[in-house]
Amino acid sequence: MPKLDYLCYNENMKRILILVQFLGTNYSGFQTQPGLETIEGNLERAIFETTGERVTVHSSGRTDAGVHALAMPVHFDTNTRIAPENLYKALNTRLPSDIRVLSSREVEEHFHARFDVKEKTYEYHFYVSPMPLPYYNVTSAWVSPPFDYERAKSMLGAFLGTHDFVGFASSKTEVSSTVRTINKISLTKKATNHYCLSVTGDGFLYNMVRIIAGTVIEIGQGKIAPETLPSIIESRDRKRAGRTASANGLTLKSVKY
Repeated sequence: MPKLDYLCYNENMKRILILVQFLGTNYSGFQTQPGLETIEGNLERAIFETTGERVTVHSSGRTDAGVHALAMPVHFDTNTRIAPENLYKALNTRLPSDIRVLSSREVEEHFHARFDVKEKTYEYHFYVSPMPLPYYNVTSAWVSPPFDYERAKSMLGAFLGTHDFVGFASSKTEVSSTVRTINKISLTKKATNHYCLSVTGDGFLYNMVRIIAGTVIEIGQGKIAPETLPSIIESRDRKRAGRTASANGLTLKSVKY
């Protein structure tokens, strides 16, 4: 059984799963950092103010500064007498308006929000414009023209399947294996010059989705030849892939267990 957050386990202990939605604009990422505003720090503070308990929350993954989430799973252990299905309401009264707990429920004590993940879906939103537009900038990244939509999506299939994606990972990546599987990927036009890249996989390396997005964008801008994408992936060379797209366009959409 995963280690509990308390020194003494008792029969009143419950493992709670919450789904959290947030705008990452004003935060230095999910993980607690001394002296900085983070999603984790706000959640743990709200739980303490609600239950009187100091807990450690465990999320499905960590997000960078500026990255958003529609429904991030987070679990923690608690002795509170508040009904699990009502706990989210109490937490929301103690959270800032750009962080919301959508739901709360009790789960089995062996459940783990991170280690039990089977699949994640991220979306990268961007718009093409001669200048940055403040209305879109909160949850979408600015891309300067030209941008050819058909060219950008022409070789997306090269990402599908199991590959060593070390060439699409930040140098800060510290994992035992850089092999990942992408199950679905698509680029859709949502509105005039507004696009959404959706990527679903069993897991992602540090900055992997943002580098995939940057590569797709540069293909659309004519900076990378689409037919070279398979060889770029196989080369495992970070220098051959596109730029790391800005954080504000990235949103964790969903997680499956």
